[in-house]
This record gives sequence, C-alpha cells and structure tokens, in this order.
Amino acid sequence: MSASFPSAVPSLRGRIGRDDRSGYYPVPHRYRLHLVLSCPDSLRIAVTHSLLGLDDTLPVTVLPALPDAGDAGYLALRPLYEASSHQHRGAARPPVLSDSWSGRIVSTEPTEILTDLVHRFPGPDLHPGAAAGAIEAVEQLCARSINEPAQRAGRADADPAERAAALRTLLDGLSAVEHRLAAHPYLLGEELTLADVELWVTLVQLDTVHRWHLDAGAVHRIAEHPWLWAYARRLAGHPAFGRHLDLDGIARRHHARCQGKEAAGAAMQIVDWAEHTRAHSRT
Repeated sequence: MSASFPSAVPSLRGRIGRDDRSGYYPVPHRYRLHLVLSCPDSLRIAVTHSLLGLDDTLPVTVLPALPDAGDAGYLALRPLYEASSHQHRGAARPPVLSDSWSGRIVSTEPTEILTDLVHRFPGPDLHPGAAAGAIEAVEQLCARSINEPAQRAGRADADPAERAAALRTLLDGLSAVEHRLAAHPYLLGEELTLADVELWVTLVQLDTVHRWHLDAGAVHRIAEHPWLWAYARRLAGHPAFGRHLDLDGIARRHHARCQGKEAAGAAMQIVDWAEHTRAHSRT
C-alpha cells in the first residue's frame, strides 16, 4: 500500500473569477501551472488543460517526479510559497496555479483549479451543467469504489476477509463503469467530460500503482472488464491523455512512497501504457 508524504502545505485557495471585478480573472498568459505528472491530481489537471487547448494561453511547468528538497518539497516552488504565505515553513508542493503578475500562488487545491480551468477559460464544455451531478457521482465512485478498495485489497497487514471484501467492492465499482461503457463511447454518453478524465487517471493508478500489491487472481478478475480496458487504451491514444503519461516517474514516485509488499500482480500489467507513450513520441 502507498503512504502519503508528510503534508504541511497551507490552504491557498484563491479562485479565478468571471471578470476584472475579481482579484483574479481570466487573462491569457497571466497564470502558470506547476505540475508533477506522476501525481494523479497533476495528471488530471494536465489532461484537462490539453483538452481545453490552453497550451498557448496558460503555460505549464513540469517538475520532476520526486521533490529535490525531500520533505520540504520543490525548491522551484519555494519563492511562490514564501511570497504567498509569510515565513512559510511547510512543504512546497504541486499542483500549483500561480499568478505571474503578483508572483504569488492563486491555488493549490486540485479540484478548484480544475473547475476554474473548465469554467473560466474558453474551450469545449467538459462540465455541462446538466451533467454536474453525474460527474460528481463518478468522482465519488472512483474514490470510494476503485481507489480506496484497491488500496485495502493490497494491504499486507489486512486479514484475508478484509482484503476479499475490498476486492468485491472494487470489482463492483469496475462493473458499474463497464456497464456504462458497453453502451456509450464515454462515461456520460457521446462526448468527453471531466468524468472521463477522472476515470482514466483512476485506471492508470489502478494498473501502474495499486496492482503491485494485489495477487494474481485479483488482477485477472480486474482485467475481465473488456469495455473498460478498451476505453482506457483508446483514451491513452488520445494526445490530450497519453502524452502526459510519465510511467518512469509514476514508478519512482510509487517506490519512494510505498510501505507495502510487492505481490504477484506486479508482473501482470493490464494495459501496455508504454506503447502509447512511444506512439506519442513518434508523432
């Protein structure tokens, strides 16, 4: 099972408003994202940023998979944190949305950064108002029925009954999205939404991180969802998704944080993510 780095990041949660009456408002080239692509939160933001076509409007700085200052975080982010939080003593960690006009941080809250990208900058409507409840439901499903039970199912210190129950919850969650994807190309129908970004990043984590602590039988059962994994492969072939995969970084980040034991599932990759990464590097 993976454990989090010690966190001492203050709450920096500014929002981008609709117009110049807000302290922060949407202006091209004013803001910058600072991301670590091996981190699920940063990967969601990077994919969304690309789907919105914001490369020329809102630049991105990609940081190394592991912090260069240990528990203190990233040296490159330290000036932003110190300018935003007086005598900042905590870790300087991404994701960060910064304001180049003031040299300060707008937000370090991943969900709010995503929301402001989608609603405050031009691009395809990834969060339709009518689908807000369904997108939130997918986010909850990914957290409670895939991510959390996948971690519990791989806990070496859990008893067999606890691991079995967690695996059942995980398989039920995967079956729920399998059923949806058997009927539609995307989770909510015919168009990509933030629900697809959430699910795809969750599947990347399941196959590249959580699988390392699952037994072979569990991985076989997880792989027995053909529509789900075909969907994962298809989106990995989409330039807004696959080009942000940092497989080496994910592996290094996982092994730096991991406190669990490797199991037989580690040798049973479900998706050849590297093939999609190579395909994007050739184009």
